[in-house]
Amino acid sequence: MEQLSGAQMVIRALRDEGVKHIYGYPGGALLHIYDALFQQEEVQHVLVRHEQAATHMADAYARATGKAGVALVTSGPGATNAITGIATAYMDSIPMVVITGQVMSFLIGEDAFQETDMIGVSRPVVKHSFSVQNPEDIPSIIKKAFHIAESGRPGPVVVDIPKDMTNPTDRFNYEYPKSIKLRSYNPVSRGHSGQIKKAIDMVLDARRPVIYTGGGVIMGDASTELTELAKLLNAPVTNTLMGLGGYPGTDRQFIGMLGMHGSYEANMAMHHADLILAVGARFDDRVTNGVDKFCPTAKIIHVDIDPASISKTIQADVPIVGPAKHVLQEMVGLVKESKKQPVKEAIDSWWQQIEEWRARHGGRYRTDDSDKMKPQQVIEMLSKVTKGDAYVCSDVGQHQMFAAQYYKFNKPNRWINSGGLGTMGFGLPAAMGVKMNFPDEEVVCVTGEGSIQMNIQELSTISQYDIPVKVICLNNQSLGMVRQWQDMNYESRHSQSYMESLPDFVKLAEAYGHVGMKVEKYEDLEAAMTEAFSLKDRMVFMDISVDPFEHVYPMQVPRGSMRDMWLSKTERT
Repeated sequence: MEQLSGAQMVIRALRDEGVKHIYGYPGGALLHIYDALFQQEEVQHVLVRHEQAATHMADAYARATGKAGVALVTSGPGATNAITGIATAYMDSIPMVVITGQVMSFLIGEDAFQETDMIGVSRPVVKHSFSVQNPEDIPSIIKKAFHIAESGRPGPVVVDIPKDMTNPTDRFNYEYPKSIKLRSYNPVSRGHSGQIKKAIDMVLDARRPVIYTGGGVIMGDASTELTELAKLLNAPVTNTLMGLGGYPGTDRQFIGMLGMHGSYEANMAMHHADLILAVGARFDDRVTNGVDKFCPTAKIIHVDIDPASISKTIQADVPIVGPAKHVLQEMVGLVKESKKQPVKEAIDSWWQQIEEWRARHGGRYRTDDSDKMKPQQVIEMLSKVTKGDAYVCSDVGQHQMFAAQYYKFNKPNRWINSGGLGTMGFGLPAAMGVKMNFPDEEVVCVTGEGSIQMNIQELSTISQYDIPVKVICLNNQSLGMVRQWQDMNYESRHSQSYMESLPDFVKLAEAYGHVGMKVEKYEDLEAAMTEAFSLKDRMVFMDISVDPFEHVYPMQVPRGSMRDMWLSKTERT
């Protein structure tokens, strides 16, 4: 049997798990591992400029592929810098393995140089964590980490490795497990057939059904099954922010995103529905608004891989614990076999009402109230230039909502954004992680002048590894979503929401060796954006000036029902 050091075992185990890229930043506690990394070629390392970026790159790789991404960070500040990225993945149920260096085992608890209790610090935001106590355990721990990260409800797993566990002079037998079984961890592999049959009986009797789906459909690879079921039922489909692309965004039956900034027709349909089939969604506060007023006439069928999510916020009438793909497959089969069919007259009437709601709002916005370009226009142009087929990675804020509303995603895994944690600085490293693994695809970072500066140092990483992403910066010279809330709730007292000193982003991009473009007029936008995307081998930073006073609408009235919305600055339902 081959004998390897602990450091060599780490790299070999990653190779044997099929890992091609790891994203990281070296430090003292990791130097044995980095030396082992240097002495092989199969696993490629990407040197970021900040550990948070490493976790976001790994996270975005996972969102785009469904496989766990890998980050490698050193002890102390390296590990704590990664916490935001770990929490981002945890909130959105994204599979990730984060390997952290640790001080030597005999120094743990002594407040040694660059010591942090990473297991304790990360515990609230990981699915599981491991601390290596014996080098011989490294192969099995790595295998367990990937199994836990990717199975059941996915999530990040931390593997903390003291430096003396990777000593290059100590050798041990290496064997990577072909499979793993954990007695205390057995996620379900199928839904309860009786509950699924009961659910379908209710769906076929419904007169005003809505299918409401979230990120569980995306990560569960269940988009095909969702589409087939929706077509069989002729039911309207709405997605959460995390679920966009799970159902084709340009299809007639798609009624838009729901929730705080959801479409008028989606929120109205949810409020008036008599049955909601929720799949891979957790009824979070950005969807439900006031839970005591949530969908008062609807029966709830809730499908989720995680039993803890079901009835956590909204009581389910029919709970189904199981993977989205299997449950939807069984539902499709039952509908096809059933002698009962959806109530056509009622469904036709339901669609007539939905179309009236769609006609009333339908994503409208004004262009005659300002001489400035509208951010909605920029996103619509982006969709046109990329033919709606790009991987769109966003930061967090107004630009994120505009991208979610106006870029129509027809495929799953194309919308990459931080939903649950709402992490500014996510967009640029996320785009890098996607582009490195899909080099022939268009990959875009939609950002704002506030968010982009959170991890703008990664323009250096882009230069080193030649990652030709495109950055679309909607520059309104303010923290737009903060300012919008201040307009609506604080009588426009804009406390610390204006960015009074901004860099010249064109010159900054050029300083890193990239292409910078400044666009200030809408009539110049299409030509500039077309040129940017024609530069296939260059990173292009488009600094686009947009109306600083534009708000994101619709917007739910806090603590109201789903039908309580602002539709513009002066119009409320």
